Amino acid sequence: MAARRRKRGARDSEPGIPSPPGYSAIPIKFSEKQQASHYLYVREHKVREGTKSSWPQKRTLFVLNVPPYCTEECLSRLFSPCGAVQSVELQEKPDLGDSPKEPKSKFFDPTPVPGFQVAYVVFQKPAGVSAAIVLKGPLVVSTESHPVKSGIHKWISNYVDSVLDPETLRVEVDTFMEAYDKRIAEEEAKAKEEEGVPDEEGWVKVTRRGRRPVLPRTEAASLRVLEKERQKRARKELLNFYAWQHRETKMEHLAQLRKKFEEDKQRIELMRAQRKFRPY
Repeated sequence: MAARRRKRGARDSEPGIPSPPGYSAIPIKFSEKQQASHYLYVREHKVREGTKSSWPQKRTLFVLNVPPYCTEECLSRLFSPCGAVQSVELQEKPDLGDSPKEPKSKFFDPTPVPGFQVAYVVFQKPAGVSAAIVLKGPLVVSTESHPVKSGIHKWISNYVDSVLDPETLRVEVDTFMEAYDKRIAEEEAKAKEEEGVPDEEGWVKVTRRGRRPVLPRTEAASLRVLEKERQKRARKELLNFYAWQHRETKMEHLAQLRKKFEEDKQRIELMRAQRKFRPY
């Protein structure tokens, strides 16, 4: 195993190691004592024309082969000589989605990836990306002024960070719930505006809230919807030409029967009140 490790280290330290097409190789070392170098592969982050991206164009550096001991703070420090770094984010794999990303949570994000990762380094100016692509090394990750914890010291630090602060956790939960309630309220208001309104072709979108339908099952609401649809299609199409027209005719007839039934009930109640109703 030791011989295999020495052999791989010797191969990594050889000059002229090829990099993937379109990438530039930057050697890094964990410390000054380390002789073998590890290589980061970098290029400017680009997306296809017409595709949205969460990262600003011409100011984002995409980094491959980031080792586990290299944190976001380390990458920011390593690339800071190229220009002011705005943000750094590590991920398990490249971000292919075009939807806007939600801000990272300190408490509810998944467990960090233990293996190699990719990184997105955002500079404040496009010149930072150009300077990082031609950056020469090797760069040192752990220095005396900025030591990187490893071994038991890193385990102790991870355990201390795992102990949550109740007040900070409460603030983050409250902030998340406020944003969630606001989004749900906006969705419900939009659905209420579209409730019972037919589209250009006359179709009415019916959704459900639990076990109750969105459209109110009252005679007045049914008559209003049916009347609007009938007026739109009266001059355009033949009556009862399609199957859906047969269904709507039946629904309209049923609504009229319900209306007549309610009127008869009111008439009977009025006659009873006047003591003139004699059924026998």
